[in-house]
Amino acid sequence: MTQENVILVDSNDNMIGSMEKYEAHEKGLLHRAFSVFLFNDQDELLLQQRALGKYHCGGLWTNSCCSHQRLGESNVEASKRRLMEELGITAMDLQDTFSFVYKAQFDNGLTEHEFDYVLFGKFNGTPQINEEEVAATKYLNQQEIQDAIQQAPEQFTPWFKLIVERAFDTYFSIYKNKL
Repeated sequence: MTQENVILVDSNDNMIGSMEKYEAHEKGLLHRAFSVFLFNDQDELLLQQRALGKYHCGGLWTNSCCSHQRLGESNVEASKRRLMEELGITAMDLQDTFSFVYKAQFDNGLTEHEFDYVLFGKFNGTPQINEEEVAATKYLNQQEIQDAIQQAPEQFTPWFKLIVERAFDTYFSIYKNKL
C-alpha cells in the first residue's frame, strides 16, 4: 500500500506541514479533509457504509465520500479523485459549500481531528463500489436519516452526525436548485 500523507493545518487552514496519515491520526493532529454529499433528484442523500477493513470507523454509515486532499490538490479535485476510487463516479460538478473543524477519539486509540470542507453534488445512479473502501451504499431522505441516527447512533461516523443537519439545511436553502 502506498504511503498517504495528510496536510497539517492550523485553525485557519494554513498549511504547517504534512505527515503520514496513520501517524497524524495516532497523534490527533489537525489536518485538511473533505466530505462529499451527493443528492439525487428526490432530495435523498447517497450514504456509504465504510468497508469493515478501514482502520477506523469500519462498517459505519457516513456521507457519500470523505477523505484527504493531497498537496497541491483542490477540494474539488480531491473529491473527484476519491469519488472515482471509492464509488466509480466520474464527470460531476461539485460545489464547495462550507467547512468546519471537529475532533473525535476512537476506541482503537486513534483521533480524527479535521478541518473538513463539505462539497455537494447531484447523482442519480448506482455507484460501482470499491469493496476495499466501501461495504454498501443506499439513498435516504432527511427524515429517514434522522430516524436512523436516533435509533442507532453508534452505526454512524462522528463527523456525519455532526454535519448532516447543517448539510441538509444548506442544500435546501441554497444549493437544491443550483446542482
